Amino acid sequence: MIKKIGVVGAGQMGAGIAQVAAMHAFSVVMNDISETFLDRGMQRIEKSILSLLKKGRITEEEKNATLGRIETTVELSAFESADYVVEAVIEDESLKLDVFRQLDKICEPGVVLASNTSSIPITRIASATKRPSEVIGMHFMNPVPVMKLVEIIRGLSTSDETFETTKELAIKLKKTPVAANDSPGFISNRILLPMINEAIFALYEGAGTAEAIDSVMKLGMNHPMGPLELADLIGLDTCLSILQVLYEGFGDPKYRPCPLLKRYVDAGYLGRKTGRGFYTY
Repeated sequence: MIKKIGVVGAGQMGAGIAQVAAMHAFSVVMNDISETFLDRGMQRIEKSILSLLKKGRITEEEKNATLGRIETTVELSAFESADYVVEAVIEDESLKLDVFRQLDKICEPGVVLASNTSSIPITRIASATKRPSEVIGMHFMNPVPVMKLVEIIRGLSTSDETFETTKELAIKLKKTPVAANDSPGFISNRILLPMINEAIFALYEGAGTAEAIDSVMKLGMNHPMGPLELADLIGLDTCLSILQVLYEGFGDPKYRPCPLLKRYVDAGYLGRKTGRGFYTY
């Protein structure tokens, strides 16, 4: 039975996953490489929960209980007591493989190791462990406390038991689990990122301003956010990483990242998290 959930990474996604787990009565241990990152993650969670309190969606008692269920640590060894672990570090394959190698040694046998990767094959991630049957993709959407979808991705060796455990956990977190096959980008990003990339090409080639491109998609296609706004929210470095996985995985030029996206990432214009992307924040 899952009582304590470990979350590796206290960034936008990791903090969101930790918050949702704590709000649904799970004990949470959230890890990152420095106290600074952990403090930022907790500030993000507190701000989100305070917003829910002000809107009357939770009580003061529920707010305090949620925050009281989250502990933070810079030591992965704290995951010895975790019943389920979700990795949510940046979209860097070598880093994720290293995290899974460590988790495999630290966590008890039988503990499921899930990755929130946006695009990296689960089979490849599982190969870094001695428990590939207990490795799975659990891809939350951003912002985690709001979005209902969780893509569940089986690796080649993922067991039925691991899949069912993950599906049940998603339901307990009040999410809607959808099964996706272990192909580059899974379902969500295989469709989403080419659209974002095409919007960047439209900007690059002068088809319209960023505001015009986003307005067309919001007003004409009823999207809640324009693709360039959404890219800034996701992080342009993450968008580029996913497109590179798609491009390399399929060998198809239609996934080639726009040169403008590469230029922005090189310049450190990563979107909202750096205050500058296609828009200034």
